[in-house]
Formats: sequence, structure tokens, C-alpha cells
Amino acid sequence: MVRPRWQALQATSKGRFWKRWDQGLALIAAANLAWVLFDVTYVPLRNFWLQRTLYPLPSVSLGIPVPWLPDITPIYDPVKGIAPHRDTTAYISHFRALERLANVQGINSTAARQHRLEMVVRNSQLIDENPFVGSGNAGTLEKLKNRLRARAGLDSPKQAAAHLLGDTYLNAHDWEQERAFWNQRILPLAATNYWRGINDSGQPIDHAWRIDTPFQILFLIDILLRAIRLKRRYPAIRWRDALLRRWIDLPLLLPFWRLLRVIPVTERLSNAQLIQLEPLRTVVSRGVVAVLALELFEVLTVRILDAMQQLIRSPQLPKRIRNLRSHQSVDDNGERELAELLRLWIPLLLTQVSPGMRPQLVALFSHALQRSLNDVMLPTALRDLAPVQKAENEFSRQLAAGMVDGLLGLSRSAGDRLGKRDIELEDLSIDVLDRFWEELARTLEQGPVLDRSQELVTTFLEELKRSSIRQLRDQGGVTELITELDGLSFSDQTPRSTGPA
Repeated sequence: MVRPRWQALQATSKGRFWKRWDQGLALIAAANLAWVLFDVTYVPLRNFWLQRTLYPLPSVSLGIPVPWLPDITPIYDPVKGIAPHRDTTAYISHFRALERLANVQGINSTAARQHRLEMVVRNSQLIDENPFVGSGNAGTLEKLKNRLRARAGLDSPKQAAAHLLGDTYLNAHDWEQERAFWNQRILPLAATNYWRGINDSGQPIDHAWRIDTPFQILFLIDILLRAIRLKRRYPAIRWRDALLRRWIDLPLLLPFWRLLRVIPVTERLSNAQLIQLEPLRTVVSRGVVAVLALELFEVLTVRILDAMQQLIRSPQLPKRIRNLRSHQSVDDNGERELAELLRLWIPLLLTQVSPGMRPQLVALFSHALQRSLNDVMLPTALRDLAPVQKAENEFSRQLAAGMVDGLLGLSRSAGDRLGKRDIELEDLSIDVLDRFWEELARTLEQGPVLDRSQELVTTFLEELKRSSIRQLRDQGGVTELITELDGLSFSDQTPRSTGPA
């Protein structure tokens, strides 16, 4: 009886709590995965977070500013052990001092000239020492030199900096424009350089584990709670097996290979019904299963035929045939399986199946007898007479019915007798089978039939193997198989009406 809708089982408060718990943990795991992606890519993408500018084409210096993003480098640099490099920091600080003097005293003042000369010296030191190598940004210095060359029109970046900060050039050009060039084109490149400390093990300092540890503790608690819930539901399960049920959550607890967390996070989001992955899983699994099915079927076909060939080629084939005697006459349970099987099936066929076929057997025998009478007993002139044909048909039918009834009666009586347990009959049947296997093995051992039969059968199996593999490959690849499956799955199976009802 169908349960009424208003009497459907309602989720208990405890069940709703665990459902909310699983959904909350799935969202926390997704947030942790997002942070892991950010943490792994922070150092390679630090220039983007510092400048907040996108460069879609690296070969073209065309940037798209993203000003709405906050500058998170002051907050996250200490997590990765990153500190400002003292050389590039001093380079930027000296230019800021030059700006302040130019604003107060003018760019051509004595103090400003002195700072310009020092700026030229610092620029030369920056080019000679190349402090960008330590941060893996060696190409940044090349960008800086190329921009100085392009601005001054000179081949040497040192001479270009001296020219751009010289009196002759600044007297002919507006200082505000030159200041904008240094602030927008040169100093941002110097600001991308940094220094990263090394820990005792020789690895770069990374304090990200301090952020990840609370997540890992929470995931460990959740795994233990899931094991406890499973243990309460199935008390017979062992604690080890209950914990191993959550093997997929192992990447959530590992401090390395953290990108593998995408697997348990996806599984949790799917189980919590926060995302729907069934269509994607179906498509992927169908492709994988199709590939494996073709490969597996080929391997199984070859392996089975190889095993049959080895069995037939074996010189122990007569011995194996002789061993069939024990399989037919000896059992482990005190029961002769083959004899018992014959005792069950032969009476079934003789007493129940055969009588149900009486009309078909009568028609078959009648037709056969009539053909025999036409060909043997009657002359050609009498065959076309209607009374003769009617008498012939009736005679054939009655004779066939008598024969079939006699045979069915004989088979029914034989089946009844065979249905009764007869130890002597069973012993005689087993002796016949054993003697058959013995004589067959002896005959194969004495004559040349064994070698020739082995050669013929193994050749036949080899041809069957080749033709089977060829036929499998001619049927098409995985794409054709998936197309056929789609046609079977999505075809319209609704019968179309051929006319008005």
C-alpha cells in the first residue's frame, strides 16, 4: 500500500542537523580550497596583486588596471616570508626624496642636483648588481633598462638614466612629465622586487600552515564524527574500516599536494547537494567504460583462446580426459551430481515436456508418412483423386497419432521409472561414462589422431582469434560506440499511431 503524501517520513531534527553540518563543512572545504589556490599562486602572481594590473598579452605592454581590488601584499607578504628588498627600497626612497626637494626648492636647485647625481649612481648600481635575481624576476630589470633606453633614445641604460636626470634634458622638458614617467614606468618595476627568507631546512619561509591548521583540525573532527555515525549505524563495522570509508578526505589533512583537495571538496559539495555533477559523471564514465569495455573484451577473448590453445597443445590432454572420470563419479558431499542431474532432467523431459508437444509431433509424423505414401505406395494416376487424398490424409494422421501416442506412453513410463532412485542404474551410468573417458584417452594415446587433432584445433582457434579481433576493430572505435549508445538512450521509444483510433 502506498503511503499517503501527508504521512511521508519526516526528517528528524537530528537528521536535519547533520545535513546542515555536512553542507556547512562542504562550504568551508570549498573556501579552504579557494584559499589554497590563492596561496599556491600568490608568489608567481605577486606582481599582479601589487600593481593590480592585467596584461592579457605579455609581449605587449598594454595593461588593464583593476583598481577595485585591494592591495593585499602588505598583509600576505609576511605569511610567505616576503620583505621589501633593501636595494630597490632605497632606490625608490631616494627618488621620493628627490620629488620632495623638487617640490620645495625646484628641480634645478643645488640639493636637487645632488640628489639627481646620486639617483644616477644608484641606477648604475641597480643595473650592475641586479637584485631582481633573488626573487626570480630577472626579466624585470630588462624591462626597466628597455624603458630607459626608449625614453632617452640611447643604447646604454646607464647613460640613458644620466641623460634623463641631467640639466640639459630637464631644462628642455617639463619635470612633471618626467616625474610621471618615473612613477608610472620605472618605480613600479623596482617595487616588484622583494627578499624572501630561508628557514633552517633551506626552504623559503612559508607560514601558510598557520592558516591551514585550523581547517585541518576541523576536517579531522568531521572525519571522526562521520566514523562515529557510521559505527552507530552499523555496530559490527570495525573502527579501522569506518575511518577508511573516508579515504577520499586524506588530501584535506596533508600539508603537501594541497591541490588534490579539489577531489574531496567536489565529493562533499556533490553529496551535500550543493552542486550537480551527475551529468558530467555520466559523460565521463560512459567514455571511460566504453574504452575499458573494448580493451577488456579484446584481452579476455585473446586470453580465453590462448588458454584453450595451451590446453589442446598440452601432451597431458589424454590424462586430462582420463581425469574426467573422477569428476563424474567422485564428489565431496557424498552425492553423485551428474547422476542426480540426469535423474531430475530426463523424467522432466519425458513426462512433462514431451506430452505438451503432441500436436506438433503428430503433424510432423503425419506429413512425413503422407510424403512416403505418395512416393512409394500409390501410382501417379491415383494421387490426384480427392477421395484417395482424403483417405491418405486420414490414414497418415491416425498412423502418426498412434505412433506418437506410443512413443509418448513409452517415454512417460520410462520417465516415471527413471524418476525413481535406482542405485544400480546410477552405478551403471557412471561406469559407462567412466569407460567412455578411459577409452577416448587410450585411443588418443595410441594413434596419430592426437597430434593431428591438436594441430587442426589450435589452427582453428588461431584463426578465430584473429578474426574476432579484426571484427571488433572493424566495428568502430569508442566514438562510434558512444554514438550508438546515445542513439539507444535518447531515441523516441513512444509508438507512433498509424491512423485514427
